[in-house]
Amino acid sequence: MELLIKYLIICPLSFIAGFIDAVAGGGGLVALPAYMIAGLPVHNCVATNKLSSIMGTGVATAKYARDGFVPWKLALICVPCAFIGSAIGANIALAIPAKTFKIIMLIVIPLTAIYVLTKKNLFPKNEERSKVATFILSGATALIIGAYDGFYGPGAGMFMILLLTALAGLELNKANGLSKVINFTTNLSALIVYLMNGQVLIQLGLIAGLFNVAGNYLGATRFEKSGAAIVKPVLIVVLTVFMIKLILELGFGIGA
Repeated sequence: MELLIKYLIICPLSFIAGFIDAVAGGGGLVALPAYMIAGLPVHNCVATNKLSSIMGTGVATAKYARDGFVPWKLALICVPCAFIGSAIGANIALAIPAKTFKIIMLIVIPLTAIYVLTKKNLFPKNEERSKVATFILSGATALIIGAYDGFYGPGAGMFMILLLTALAGLELNKANGLSKVINFTTNLSALIVYLMNGQVLIQLGLIAGLFNVAGNYLGATRFEKSGAAIVKPVLIVVLTVFMIKLILELGFGIGA
């Protein structure tokens, strides 16, 4: 009965996380709490979520690639940058208390929310950038968000989409497709490490992964039809959830 309750908690929320992740990134803000609410140990939560999320991200990546939304030349630059950034972030995490970083995020998140709420055209249509500038700025974005992902993680895909559109000048569909490729490769790398250390609950991860796949597929399909119209409200919801999560963690010492 206890096992059934875990599945009833995790699977529906994994579906929702997949939908959010495909549309705007940030599905981990829903998925990780789902595993924690179900009462799993923290390392099992992170590791098992990598298995289920990589299944969903793989489907979304394939769908965006098939639809021509993945700029592969940029991906060749961004993927290694993200791996390097992630390694740097993980090492910084060993030196800086998690609570300090969460306080920093309490400053960053409201600023991001203000940007999302006040900018009329949240995702501009391919602002003019030279090819060199686009490559440099995209690689820098992958490096920076990769570092964040290695250090803390939640919302990394969402922040990457925002920076790839606002900073690197990519169209929304290209930014979303590129972020999925990067996210897939970083998830794969982490999953291998967790599998080698026996932290992945494979059966649970695979079943939750099927729900995540369905959510990602539906989200990617919805994105094709609605584009930026659905992204903005989803981003606002994700940012709000993230803020509440950080405040609760800081206030009650959860995950410190």
